[in-house]
Amino acid sequence: MNYLDEFKKFISSHYLSTGVRLTLGTIIPSVIFHHYGILSEMIAFPLGTLLIGGTDNPGPYHRRRNALLVAIATCFVVACVTGYLRHFPLIIFLEIIVFGMFFSLVGVYGNRVNSIGLISLLVFVFNIDDHLSGDMVLRTAAIFSAGGIWYFILFMVLQKLLPYKLIQQLLGENFVELGKLLSIKADYYFANPNYDELFNRMIHQQVILRENHENLREILFKTREIVTESTTKSRILMLMFLDSIDLFERILNSQQNYANLHRAFDHTKVLRLFGTYITWLAAEIQQIGLAVQSGYASHPRHDLDEAFNKCQRAFERMREHKMNHDNMEDFIMLRQILNSLQDVTERVKKLHRATKYEADATSDYKLTVEAEDFTPKQDYHPRILLDNLSLKSSHFRHAVRVTLGLLAGYIASLFFAVGHGYWILLTIAVILKPAFSITKQRNLHRIGGTMLGVVVGFLFLYLIEEKTPLFILMMVSMILAYSFLKINYFVASTSITLYVILSFHFLSPQHVTDVLQDRVIDTVIGSVIAYIISSYVLPVWEHSQIKQYMKEALNANRKYFDIVAAKFTGKQLDINELKLLRKNAIIAMANLSDNFQKMLSEPKKQQMNMEEYHQFVATSHMLTSYIASLSTYAQTLEYSEFSVEFELMIRQIDRQLQAATDIIDGKTGNSLEIVRESLPQNQRLVELLTKRKKEIKELGIERADQSPARKMLSDLKTINGLFELISTISIDEIKILQKIKPAKAA
Repeated sequence: MNYLDEFKKFISSHYLSTGVRLTLGTIIPSVIFHHYGILSEMIAFPLGTLLIGGTDNPGPYHRRRNALLVAIATCFVVACVTGYLRHFPLIIFLEIIVFGMFFSLVGVYGNRVNSIGLISLLVFVFNIDDHLSGDMVLRTAAIFSAGGIWYFILFMVLQKLLPYKLIQQLLGENFVELGKLLSIKADYYFANPNYDELFNRMIHQQVILRENHENLREILFKTREIVTESTTKSRILMLMFLDSIDLFERILNSQQNYANLHRAFDHTKVLRLFGTYITWLAAEIQQIGLAVQSGYASHPRHDLDEAFNKCQRAFERMREHKMNHDNMEDFIMLRQILNSLQDVTERVKKLHRATKYEADATSDYKLTVEAEDFTPKQDYHPRILLDNLSLKSSHFRHAVRVTLGLLAGYIASLFFAVGHGYWILLTIAVILKPAFSITKQRNLHRIGGTMLGVVVGFLFLYLIEEKTPLFILMMVSMILAYSFLKINYFVASTSITLYVILSFHFLSPQHVTDVLQDRVIDTVIGSVIAYIISSYVLPVWEHSQIKQYMKEALNANRKYFDIVAAKFTGKQLDINELKLLRKNAIIAMANLSDNFQKMLSEPKKQQMNMEEYHQFVATSHMLTSYIASLSTYAQTLEYSEFSVEFELMIRQIDRQLQAATDIIDGKTGNSLEIVRESLPQNQRLVELLTKRKKEIKELGIERADQSPARKMLSDLKTINGLFELISTISIDEIKILQKIKPAKAA
């Protein structure tokens, strides 16, 4: 995607919408209060709008609504308790312990509740001294809550006016990221691909898509109107999401042995032609995403039919002149790629038509899955919180770190006696995250962004004297701050510092120099404390959790394989269960990949068995891809007469996957014997292949193509090859786990 498209994506994204909504929701009442000369007395109002709005994460309408109401009530109570008890230093220490532990530990209930907990901590920090409310604690808490209610009203109005806007933004972003994934696939077809780099990019992109899919599932399946409402727009949005999942699977299952492909066809132009066409398809998918985000109809940038026919003609010409009985299997592999391209092409054309939101686009619409099975579930039972009151819980350890960090920050604020000491606690609260890698990254971005923001803010104030351009700059920096808060913390931190400095300039211009100094000192102190706490206080290193993620990936892949493979033994295929298990396998794979990526940011001494873990992540990715490829044939073909041969292979692969799981569980078992066992050979396929090669050799390509066994052989050869690849990958995983096991025991 070019820079113009990236800009278009940002302009129409929900990130910018969030930034604009929070900025206008804060600025409008501030301007009104300033007009009447009461902004200083009412400053808690825009602060309440800003903080309560910070809990409004993407999700179903009813969850967003409920979260906002809970946040308003919780923050009101915290503001009152903190305000009335702040004159008792010992009580403040007790509050830090209680609030720090509780509001950090509630993260066990998911991101939405975690946001409420973080905002409640920030409210506590803002009210820990009398800079905000003075002696009018109840009045200030009420004004703060009124600001939150104002944001709630704004949310309700926008929801009624634009009920599908968030879904369109997230769905469009999903297609853009899907196009990026396909563009990475295209690079495999060009000369001299860097397989390791491409694999790492693929893994990173799949983690992003996993998060997008979860958000969309929650909104689409939890919002009852989207599933059952008869409006054309709602049905098409659901249809496009389901098509995007199928398209993701098709991209995933197009995994090939690219080294063999290049060995066989690098001397021709066909791979480069395929790669160029795949790049075009990726651009089309991203164009669809931008159209969905913006709400306009998309139109193909290229003539896809002509481009595909060009690929097909190139393949047919090469096949006619260069295929023989020796390289026939290479051409079968190339034919399967061409079939995948044809399938993706038809899906892309269908999605282009769907962006017009015409009624006939839903003529064949049918929800083929049970929505309840795909809806992310969140249990809010108190026992979950109680079960995590243990040092074995990563959430509890995080809560302890946050609490100790806040205690250290509060002591530092008293010791240094700087003018805005509460910024130390704010820095600690927003930087400390459960994962060390995220804390480390946010720490660097916070310090760098603050320094840059202070320099830019100083230059603006030095060079610009007029208030109007400064006000515009403050609004722009505020929009950027809350637009980039979840996608680029460095930009967000820079912008936050900039708009804080500019806002203090309007409120109290004579103290701006002190603000600049305090901002830098407090941020550095808070960042240092956060780094020390995250590194040395009950750290949870990723290598201590990767074993569980590996096991979950193995179990998810095994269940996915079993339901797909059962079709080849003559059993019926349950599409709903297939898609559910596919979703679980992809999520497990993404979780494992995400865990490994976080390990890369940890201290070197904590990066144990990195080469083996990287190999396991790679093989897990390939295993899921090959099973997804197999599922494509399971859904479209019926070769029950080969069930006996396939059943023998399936049993062997199941034993291999079970042996890998046993190694993780510490069971020795018979893994060494299983590794040595070869996969049962499909004798009937060998006979068909021998017969086909003989036909080609004796009759030639043209006459041999008239044989009725041609397509069946092509399908069966591919299916059998997928079983062999799955078996090979399973054995590789056993060998990798055997290498890791001694190091873990040590």
